[in-house]
Amino acid sequence: QVQLVESGGGFVQPGGSLTLSCAASGRTFSNYVMGWFRQAPGKEREFIAAIGRTGDSLSYVDFVKGRFTISRDNAENTVYLQMNSLKPEDTAMYHCAATSRLIPTSNKYAYSYWGQGTQVTVSS
Repeated sequence: QVQLVESGGGFVQPGGSLTLSCAASGRTFSNYVMGWFRQAPGKEREFIAAIGRTGDSLSYVDFVKGRFTISRDNAENTVYLQMNSLKPEDTAMYHCAATSRLIPTSNKYAYSYWGQGTQVTVSS
């Protein structure tokens, strides 16, 4: 089992920045590809970004490219999502997830472990 706990969400004005963290415990963190997803009320959970086991392989959904950056620290068992230039449409619950797949994937059904999420609200 892998336990994931997100933090760092909050309320921010448009154009602002937030950094989300996801702390993992349980099994060996570096054995897992990590992903970030988000879900707004009434919408499906959607892929945001994923990072390979060593951090050398990255994948982003198009609408966050250039604004969001995913990274990980295997020594700290933590994955991060730096979010800049936030927009109201970025408002959602953000979840991190872990998969034993070998490469980053946007397929939410490939992820076996999920955190409870951290809320991000972007509003003026």
